[in-house]
Amino acid sequence: MIRASRFVTAPVAAMLLPALLWAQSPPTGPVNPSYAQIQAASDGERNRELGLLGIDALRPGVSARNPAAPDFANFDEAKANPYPDLPPLLRTSDGKRITTAAAWWHVRRPEIARLFDEHVYGRVPANIPAVSWRVTETVEESVGDQPVVTKKLVGHVDNKAAPGIDVDIRMNVTVPAALRDRHIPAVMLFGPTVPRPRPAPPPGSAEPDGPSEREQLIAKGWAVVVLEPASVQADNAAGLDKGIIGLVNQGRPRSLDDWGALRAWAWGAGRGLDYLQSDPDIDAKRVAIFGHSRYGKAALVTMAYDQRFATGYISSSGAGGANLYRRNFGEGIPNLAAANEFHWFAGNFLKYAAVGHSAAELPVDAHELIAMVAPRPLFIGAGALMLSPPEAVPGDGWIDPTGMFKAAAAASPVWKLLGKAGLETTDVPPMQTYLGAGDIGFRQHQYGHTPTPNWPYFIAFASKYFSHPSKGRTQ
Repeated sequence: MIRASRFVTAPVAAMLLPALLWAQSPPTGPVNPSYAQIQAASDGERNRELGLLGIDALRPGVSARNPAAPDFANFDEAKANPYPDLPPLLRTSDGKRITTAAAWWHVRRPEIARLFDEHVYGRVPANIPAVSWRVTETVEESVGDQPVVTKKLVGHVDNKAAPGIDVDIRMNVTVPAALRDRHIPAVMLFGPTVPRPRPAPPPGSAEPDGPSEREQLIAKGWAVVVLEPASVQADNAAGLDKGIIGLVNQGRPRSLDDWGALRAWAWGAGRGLDYLQSDPDIDAKRVAIFGHSRYGKAALVTMAYDQRFATGYISSSGAGGANLYRRNFGEGIPNLAAANEFHWFAGNFLKYAAVGHSAAELPVDAHELIAMVAPRPLFIGAGALMLSPPEAVPGDGWIDPTGMFKAAAAASPVWKLLGKAGLETTDVPPMQTYLGAGDIGFRQHQYGHTPTPNWPYFIAFASKYFSHPSKGRTQ
């Protein structure tokens, strides 16, 4: 896993650039024809789904390029809560109060999951073919100064029903060489299985020295599992007739309530955990999931729907992840409905970006997704809103750290209902304050859109739960 860039600390600047500018527009320089083809196909698929919904126009997305422009995103906390009333967490859609753990598990939580399935992330079909895992290569190498053994795996999805569509999930499992067959904890990271060159840091910024997340995890005596999301489902709408979504649909277009890429990636993580349950190196009851940015969204969706994951590090997930949809700060639903992002969600989600509609109409919000994780521990991290070396440098304002904190605070009553602590305060903490006393951890570091500075804090947070081996193997 490649470390993300870290930025030097700086005073708040007047100019704010989004953490995810690249997700709003095509790359600069000459246009790659294949990129243009993907964009054209993605536009076509979105138009098809809009037609099925009877939607003529979508609200325009906001931008963070020019503070003087009329479409500049809001970064003023005083204007951030146009819809302050969240859907009641512990009350059913027909008004019944939830006062017991049994009522949460058997009534309210399944109701919330159904609403997210229908309106946000889509339904996972029941007829998904089986996955067969095989080790393709075993490599002895080093991570930092630690000898490790890496198993490279491929999980082949049975494609007899659609032979023209191949889905081969790529995953690496790296274990300290001295801890083979010890049933150690593991952290599964969404990311590339083939390391890529580290991008150059932005002008005027610097990356502090320090061990990578892989080095920190291996030094802790934990395994590092890297699962490649693109091997499960492409990160574009042009690929919705391929990947696991296309395979199950046998190449046909998806329905409006079919799953999007976030649930597909989460499904892939679950199949990776299936394999880890058979791996003698791993204690499958002590496996965490990590994701950053769009993969932070996927990691939270994974935790919400697959209760086998013991904990998670949800980094800078923003809108569509841990941030409240009812906030007006940075990215909003119209941005998520753009041609290069809508495929993360079900087609039905486009309704809430239509002209004349708003986030207030959503029957659920992010605090309820977070609550689906309870009572398991969950760590949420983010960076500073904005930074100002001599040149402006992207911060993390686009993903709204305060909104994510507020969502976690609003989810905490479910942890309390289930006998746990939840978030330890409802007051937004100062920058660089680690909240780790409860079962929801939170920290906002002073750098930009990067997970790196919060890794030591997540490891400390997870260590509270991973300090003792689980009783028996998970099968």
